[in-house]
Amino acid sequence: MNRTRIAILMPNLDGGGAERVAVHLANGLDKRGHIVEMVLMQAKGVFLADLAPSIRVVDLNTPRVRAAIYPLVRYMRDARPQALLANMWPITLNALLAKSIARVPTRIVVAEHCTWSRSELMEWSTVSWQVRTSMRLFYPRADGIVAVSRGAADDLASFARLNRKAIKVIYNPVIDPNLGAAPTNEHVPSAWWHGTHKRLLAVGALKQIKDYETLLDAFAQLRTRIDARLLILGEGQERASLEAQVQRLGLQGQVLLPGFVKNLEVYYQHANLFLLSSNSEGFGNVIVEALAAGTPVVSTDCPSGPREILADGRFGQLVPVGNAAALAEAMEQSLMSDHDHEALKVRAQDFSIDRAVDQYEALLFPTDTRKLTA
Repeated sequence: MNRTRIAILMPNLDGGGAERVAVHLANGLDKRGHIVEMVLMQAKGVFLADLAPSIRVVDLNTPRVRAAIYPLVRYMRDARPQALLANMWPITLNALLAKSIARVPTRIVVAEHCTWSRSELMEWSTVSWQVRTSMRLFYPRADGIVAVSRGAADDLASFARLNRKAIKVIYNPVIDPNLGAAPTNEHVPSAWWHGTHKRLLAVGALKQIKDYETLLDAFAQLRTRIDARLLILGEGQERASLEAQVQRLGLQGQVLLPGFVKNLEVYYQHANLFLLSSNSEGFGNVIVEALAAGTPVVSTDCPSGPREILADGRFGQLVPVGNAAALAEAMEQSLMSDHDHEALKVRAQDFSIDRAVDQYEALLFPTDTRKLTA
């Protein structure tokens, strides 16, 4: 393959699922001989260090989204990448506007990582109108539109009134061949790690959409029947309210919230059960990461992603959103059941980096270069 220049546009590489995905994609494309440039509104974040040394980081140095348009125009005129993958509204709009202003032939693919109709931003009607209207007007101009699950694609088409056939589903690249090989020097809470209790694990930002409130209620019910400890890895604005709930429920020492952790493999490997309690997901990278370690999963049947990853419940239990009693019952059943751990690991391989890179390459550099229409 001829060496082609590919740009991946992100706000930054702070901790998060979309940021991990961007790094996996960049490294995967780099391994295949492409010239990969990670273009960031601000060149910061814990995942910067995970980029391959040959990947150039372009710092637009613009903390505000609107201010990024003209630095992006300059970059596109100077570097002239053959293709640019823009991730997440509104930075996707920047890419489309910058191409129009720069007058370059760069192929623009936009990718959305959430289920927009369930986004916390939709609580404000003016923001909802702005998001859906701008998507409806600008996304048909893209050379490709990506959603990270079938449910997210269906939702995006309905939400922004786009042609569903114009939206390509590409599952997130989660599984790295080196997964589990890297040691971690991050603190492992001893109260969770040591003892005869069952070790329960949840991973994700401490925000409302993750619905840790229901998870804590469910765990309180489970604790009356099973000796267990719950470890929640993540940081966010809901920390204070969750810590207060732990106090109210009398779960001090049983629930641990140590904050954000970058290297998660050792936690997945030693957990007896992984839990996802979200009201909404775009995909659910953490479920795949748990499966890759052979760890059983209980997840809410939220839109979108968990049902697809778990194959309608074949590889893990699905429970209704916001139902603490159902979640507690599923947790108990899973902890008391035997599991085919190897089958879980095999399922995780369906979400490999190589498979996703194949699909992104086909979309970024198609044989038929006619634009997608909506």
